[in-house]
Amino acid sequence: MISALVLLSGCGSKEITNKHNDKEKETKVVQQGKVNENTGNENSQDPLESDILKNVPAAPTDSKGFIQQEVGEFAGENNFYDNDKIKAEIRKLPPLKENPTSEELDAYYNYAYQLISADFPDPEDIIKKWEFANFGSPDMPDKRYQFKNNYNIEIILDSSGSMANAVGSKTRMQMAKDAIKNFLSRVPQEANVSLRVYGHKGTSKESDKVKSCSAIEQVYGFDKYNESKFNRALEKFQPSGWTPLANSLLESKKAFEKYDAKKNTNLIYVVSDGIETCGGDPVKVAKSFSDTNVSPIINVIGFGADKEAQKQLKEVAKEANGVYTTVSNERELSNEFARAEDVLNRWKEWKQKSLKEIDWQRVRNNFDILGFTNEWSRLTTQQSVDINHVFQVMQDEKIISVFQKDDLQARSNQMEDSLMRAKQELETDLKQISLENLEKVKQEIEQKYNDNTK
Repeated sequence: MISALVLLSGCGSKEITNKHNDKEKETKVVQQGKVNENTGNENSQDPLESDILKNVPAAPTDSKGFIQQEVGEFAGENNFYDNDKIKAEIRKLPPLKENPTSEELDAYYNYAYQLISADFPDPEDIIKKWEFANFGSPDMPDKRYQFKNNYNIEIILDSSGSMANAVGSKTRMQMAKDAIKNFLSRVPQEANVSLRVYGHKGTSKESDKVKSCSAIEQVYGFDKYNESKFNRALEKFQPSGWTPLANSLLESKKAFEKYDAKKNTNLIYVVSDGIETCGGDPVKVAKSFSDTNVSPIINVIGFGADKEAQKQLKEVAKEANGVYTTVSNERELSNEFARAEDVLNRWKEWKQKSLKEIDWQRVRNNFDILGFTNEWSRLTTQQSVDINHVFQVMQDEKIISVFQKDDLQARSNQMEDSLMRAKQELETDLKQISLENLEKVKQEIEQKYNDNTK
């Protein structure tokens, strides 16, 4: 019995000791959890002094800022929580102090915002489309948009290697060829058409750069459209190498020298999915081309172009006083060519002395405005969802606490309110602009939203 009591006593002491040890471990875990939740203490390094936060721009607060903001690396990301790249970016941040200042919260908010900032539409692009839609009117102040006896249209097509990328069941090149073929098959017989391609020889390897960068060829025209002849020209090339956009514009400039704007209406479409890779300056060339006696309208279509390519292609269109449009599929590409088709049909009517006022333009403007505001609302929602996902990742990675996330989300709500006010302001402006003289409209919109606004 004594032995049994001793044994039981020993077991009881051991059980008490184990419970005590477990309690200590539990206390440490809870304490550690509190430290993690608060992400630090008042003696932590000043986060505003960290290199990663020093050069982050403040999030915009008005329509001009939203329009001009850089597109964030993770804008529209589908999966934030299993994305190692996003987590690695967040982990660069020092943990936010337990009792941060408003300035420190602003810095973390700005950092999160620049990761997901969306590409909001520019109202100036709509104005240019409206101006282009009124092509041919004798009242147009820009003489380039007044019809002449001869009409010349050239398509400059990117045939670099990236155009082999697939979108659904077709490559970008297949879609572009189909859309171009469909468009040119319906142009008036009197119009001269041309197709110029670049980057269609060699490969994207460095060893083939010189060969590919010099591969610029007018495969058709200037000539009246002949379906069989044009289709044979389309079969001559496939996506292959580099992107000599600047020199392609130079070659086009030389070819257009004989088509003086006094007697010719000259329209150029550039279809590209990438940035200049052959060392040229397409923006500078586009400006010099636009200033010649040819006075072409150079419209640019970014076909699945990434952020960097979009920026350059927009500048090309801007310097040439043309229209830039981003498309992602064959339907959108065909819609852009349809705008030119409408213009060509009106030119044909004008040639036959039957051009009349186009009363439906205001209706079409209203549809453009509706599309603009719908896209603005969609991007507002996307941006709000994206930034709240980033806040959650920041909390998961112990960069901020749950209470600090609430403070950041309050800032996000204010941003969403600002975006909705900006949408209403722009919608009002566009509706008013639609009723006014296009040249006056252009000046007003440039003054209000142009990068050069003082």
